[in-house]
Amino acid sequence: MPIVLDTAPLWYFQTNTYVVAPQRGGPAVVIDAPPDGRGIDDLLARHDLTPVAVMITHGHVDHAGGVDHLASPTVRAFLHPADVDMARHPGDQLRTLLGVSLADPAEGVVATGFVDLVADAVVEVAGLELRVVYTPGHTPGHCCFLLASEGVLFSGDHLFAGSIGRTDLPGGSYPQLMDSMARQILPLPVDTVVHPGHGPSTTLAAERRHNPFLQELL
Repeated sequence: MPIVLDTAPLWYFQTNTYVVAPQRGGPAVVIDAPPDGRGIDDLLARHDLTPVAVMITHGHVDHAGGVDHLASPTVRAFLHPADVDMARHPGDQLRTLLGVSLADPAEGVVATGFVDLVADAVVEVAGLELRVVYTPGHTPGHCCFLLASEGVLFSGDHLFAGSIGRTDLPGGSYPQLMDSMARQILPLPVDTVVHPGHGPSTTLAAERRHNPFLQELL
């Protein structure tokens, strides 16, 4: 039986939020949580799913600003420790990092306690095994998540269809991102399906052929 894997682009920045589960009507993992609780709830309800974990690729507000909506004693939130301080102050990000000010729940302070993501660890949740692929560069604590059983990579803001994540925000580093790409992403099987934090899904094979940023690494 195929797993449930669905997505919706949510909030102002059209962040791809994913729900992943072994089957309908049971526990699920949410990957990335923008400040759009209704959108996340609708995505879960579409498959009658109950979240048991929310895994955050990095601490930017459009990926972590809605984690308080999900986190509870029965829903653990995972984030790399290098991005926790960033994630706790989403309103500050909007004002000082992105140069915008929005009247939004993100203006508050994220209160959730996070479980640390550890490089190469396998997180077992909701009957799934997700390997933590540590890929700093977009942010110091950015992580992708590999669902090896399905040949799927959730790449956050590290790798996009035809592009890569920004490195011009505080904590970003182009050399570090490219090193992460070379060491952690390019060695994956070429038929890996890549589900990014924004925009359409792709495959590693397609990105190796057409992504101009990867050509210097091949």
